[in-house]
Amino acid sequence: MTVIVFGSINIDLVAKTPRLPQPGETVIGSNFCTSGGGKGANQAVAAARLGIPTYIIGRVGSDRFAEELLTNLQVYGVNASNVSIDPDTNSGIATIAVDDRGQNNIIVIPGANNNVGQAELEALKKLLPGATSLLLQLEIPLQIVQQVAAIAREAGVRTILDPAPARSDLPIELYRLTDIITPNEVEAAQLVGFPVNNSESAMLAGKELQQRGVKSAIVKLGAKGAVCVTESDSIFVPAFTVEAVDTVAAGDAFNGGLAAGLDVGLSLPEAVVWAAAAGALCATKIGAQTAMPDRPTFDAFLRSKTI
Repeated sequence: MTVIVFGSINIDLVAKTPRLPQPGETVIGSNFCTSGGGKGANQAVAAARLGIPTYIIGRVGSDRFAEELLTNLQVYGVNASNVSIDPDTNSGIATIAVDDRGQNNIIVIPGANNNVGQAELEALKKLLPGATSLLLQLEIPLQIVQQVAAIAREAGVRTILDPAPARSDLPIELYRLTDIITPNEVEAAQLVGFPVNNSESAMLAGKELQQRGVKSAIVKLGAKGAVCVTESDSIFVPAFTVEAVDTVAAGDAFNGGLAAGLDVGLSLPEAVVWAAAAGALCATKIGAQTAMPDRPTFDAFLRSKTI
């Protein structure tokens, strides 16, 4: 059984700074690095690092970053044979600032991600038989995301949608094609139109998303835990306590951990615990794909923690 990720592939340009600048302000940073990123690629690496056979479908540009991005995916165990190279544009780029508290802000230039289309849809159809989960995000065109979800539904493959970057205009049909939706607090508030900042409001948001057609909703509350609303129950999963140094891609690690848990046969609430552990471990290291935990580290962390 395998996990398929259909989504974005970016190069991350990461600046470390004591604090995030205010509008119009210049601050002096302390470090800079480049690394593979993109919510799709990050989630693929997160699942693969946990030992799950993982494929990614997406597109990179014809620039100097393309080879680095593809090599990164392969090094981390992701099958990138279905990633195409777009001759007419640049690879996706994300500029990221991270402060000393681990908080961040991000600007994404989609590049080749905006051109994902028919070729990638055909690749998906060939890969879906035998897949356990398909992971989606919103860093590729929305109409493609909806087409992918429809293809997965027809094939009987579970769809996990991370509705990020946040937006309020998701079509009702996409909700109906989604098995599990995983917004964070900001994204959930954008979707439902009311503040989401604790477990109670997260449960209300989850139930609202269910009314729109999703089977299950998981609202990620960062250090405050996560809420899982299923067809039969609503549960709160506390966060693992760690010393966070960088929250970049912690949400992607969460989704990769969720897919990995479901792939090995865990129930959804059990898989949310795996997701929370993966997200917590990711936050203890700087970077995106470089911060994803491997399976031995992950297993040792779970054995050492009680939540």
